[in-house]
Amino acid sequence: MTRRRFEFAHRLACAALSIAVASLAQCSAQAQPGTPASTTPPLVAAASDLQFALDEIVANFRRDTGIAPRVTYGSSGNFTRQIEQGAPFELFLSADEAYVDRLAARGLTRGDGALYAIGRIVLFAPHGSPLEPDPGLENLAARLASGESGRLAIANPEHAPYGRAAEQAMRSLGVWDAVQPKLLLGENVAQAAQFASSGNADGGIIAYSLALAPALRERGRFALLPETLHAPLRQRMVLLKRASPAAARFYDYLRSPASRAILTEYGFVLPEN
Repeated sequence: MTRRRFEFAHRLACAALSIAVASLAQCSAQAQPGTPASTTPPLVAAASDLQFALDEIVANFRRDTGIAPRVTYGSSGNFTRQIEQGAPFELFLSADEAYVDRLAARGLTRGDGALYAIGRIVLFAPHGSPLEPDPGLENLAARLASGESGRLAIANPEHAPYGRAAEQAMRSLGVWDAVQPKLLLGENVAQAAQFASSGNADGGIIAYSLALAPALRERGRFALLPETLHAPLRQRMVLLKRASPAAARFYDYLRSPASRAILTEYGFVLPEN
C-alpha cells in the first residue's frame, strides 16, 4: 500500500469512529488554565460527508484567528444521541436538519441554527471494478438480475442521512429488495466510502463531497444520482447551549463567502441565505 493510500484510508477510518461521552467530557476539560474563553478551541461534531471540505475551512479559520477547532466526524444520528446524553460539543453540523430540530425542541441549542448546505449522492466504483456507475443504476440492476453483483457499500440508513438517501434512491429505481443481501453497511458515509474504494465492495453510494476529494477521485469513477430520487439532504448547523465565544466565531466563519466557496468546490448546493 502506498503512503498516499495509507494516509487516505487512515483518515476515513478515523472519520468512522465516534467518541464516547465520557472521553469527550475528559477532552473538554483539557483546556489550558488561564486560556481566554474567546480563544479556547471549540469542540465540533460534524457529519462525515464534511471531512475534506471542513478540514480546509478549519485550516483557514486557524490561519485567520489562531483558533483551531477540534472536529470529530461521524454519523449525525449518533452525534444527536451523544448530545442528548450530555456530550460536551459546542457546535453541531448535521447532515439532516431533522436532528437539529430534535435537539432544539429539547432546549439543547441556541435557536434553530442555519441551513448551510444541501448534499448530493453518487454511485462510486473503484478502478478495476466490474460495476459501471450510471445515474439510473442500470448496470447495478443488470448485475443484480444476473447474479453477478458483488457487495455494495452504503452508510447505515438507521442513523446516517446519506444511508437513508441511498436507500430512497434505490427504492425509487426498484433495486432495493434485490440489493439488500449485498449491502455492506458503514457506520457513516465516510466509512462507506472507505469500503467502496478499498476493494471490499464493487462500489458504493456515497456523498458527492467525498467522491470529489482528490484522494478518492483518483481511485475510481462515479455518477451523480438525480436529486429527484431521494428526499433533499438539507444540512443544518447549530450552536449548542454550552457554546463558547470561539465556537460562535467559527459558526459565523462557516457562513462567510470564503467558507461557502469551499463547500461549493466539494459539490454542496448552497442555500440562498
